Amino acid sequence: MSCHRTSALVSSLLIGAFLLSCSSAPPPLPPPLPPPLPTTDLAKIKKAIFVNPYPPGTYDHFRAKNYPGTTRTWKNESLLATSNSLNTHVKIDISDQRGFLMVGKEVAMDYRVSSGRRNKYDTPPGQFLITEKLKDKRSNLYGTIYDAAGEKIKIDADSRQDEVPEGGEFRGAPMSYWMRLTRDGIGMHKGNVSSRWASHGCIRSHYSAVPIVFLKTSIGTPVSVEP
Repeated sequence: MSCHRTSALVSSLLIGAFLLSCSSAPPPLPPPLPPPLPTTDLAKIKKAIFVNPYPPGTYDHFRAKNYPGTTRTWKNESLLATSNSLNTHVKIDISDQRGFLMVGKEVAMDYRVSSGRRNKYDTPPGQFLITEKLKDKRSNLYGTIYDAAGEKIKIDADSRQDEVPEGGEFRGAPMSYWMRLTRDGIGMHKGNVSSRWASHGCIRSHYSAVPIVFLKTSIGTPVSVEP
C-alpha cells in the first residue's frame, strides 16, 4: 500500500513540475539599444545637409563647395574660345594655391597650383612677364640621382650639392609646359599639385590646365603672383 502511495506521489510531483514548466512565461527580451547619439562632427553635418544653391556649371557653383582646396579645374568654355595670347593674363594666388587664366577682368579658367615650400623655397610675389616658353624641359637643379646600374639612390637631389657616383646619372625633374618668370629659374610648369606649397619655388600647375595656359599665352604675357 505504501509503495502505491509513494508511486502516486512521485507521479503527481512529476506531472506538476511538467505543467509548471509548460505554463512558465519565457524570459523577458533585453531592452532595445538606445539610438546612436547625433554626430558632433561639423564637417559631416555640413556635408550631409549642404545643397549647392547655384546652377551646375557656373563659377559660383564650382566655388561653393570644397574651395579652394579642390584639385578640380573650372573652365568658362565660351570665354576660353575667345581667348588668345593678346588678350589674356595669368593670376596666381599663393595663399589659396589657385591659378587663374584671365581675359580682361573675367576668369576663363580656375585651376589648382602648388608653389614653393613655405619658409624654404618661397615663391616670390610680384608682377612678372613670361620670358621663355618650352613645351619639353627638365630641371638642371633638382631631380633624381641614379647609380651605374640605373637604380635610384637619391630623389629630390640638388645637382649643386649631391654627388653623382661614377657611371651614374643626374636626371632633372620634368617641367613640361615651361613658362619662365625670373632669371634665376622661377616659372610655371606642369607638376604634381596633390600637396600644396610643395615645390622648389616654381609654380606647379594642374595637368588639365597648364597646356591651355601654355597655348593661350606668349612671350610677354603678364603674370601676377599674389601672396
